[in-house]
Amino acid sequence: MLRSLYNRIQQAAARKDAVWWMSAVSFAESSFFPLPPDVMLVPMCLSQPKKLWFYTNVCAIASLIGGLFGYAVGFYLFESVGRLIIDFYNAQDSFLRFQEMFAEFGPWFLILKGVTPIPYKLLTITAGFAHLDLTVFILCSIVARFSRFYMIAILLHFYGPQVQQIIERRLMLVTTILVVIVVGGLLSFKFV
Repeated sequence: MLRSLYNRIQQAAARKDAVWWMSAVSFAESSFFPLPPDVMLVPMCLSQPKKLWFYTNVCAIASLIGGLFGYAVGFYLFESVGRLIIDFYNAQDSFLRFQEMFAEFGPWFLILKGVTPIPYKLLTITAGFAHLDLTVFILCSIVARFSRFYMIAILLHFYGPQVQQIIERRLMLVTTILVVIVVGGLLSFKFV
């Protein structure tokens, strides 16, 4: 079953419209969607290594634009939309802690957390709600999101074939690790 899913993801990653799907996932993950764009970025980069930097830039730019949408939700639409997103993820405690962290550390908090697997949407909505300066938000998001996706790209650039071999030989282990990372990121809403 996993092998079949892996093969389908590899095939989908090679499709001409894959970059649009990855862009949509990257945009949505920054504002409301639960899955990270890595699930598309990595197989796309592995299946077409010559396009690795293009895919990485597209993913980061889409994430940045999605982050601006999340910021706008927090800034302008918190009561009508932002609160629904926070409640959907049961992230009320994290939202309150993030407000405190923004007050204490400001943009440094956004840069640090924007690179981690903690779902970025909570950061963007909180930054908008906290009325973090928009220019500062954009600059911090550029640093955080490009750093995050470039770290993946650099690993794939230098170790892509080895990464692909590990994935193909130890698919169950890799899948388990990825599930733990995704679930851990989602749980971080509650505990971080």
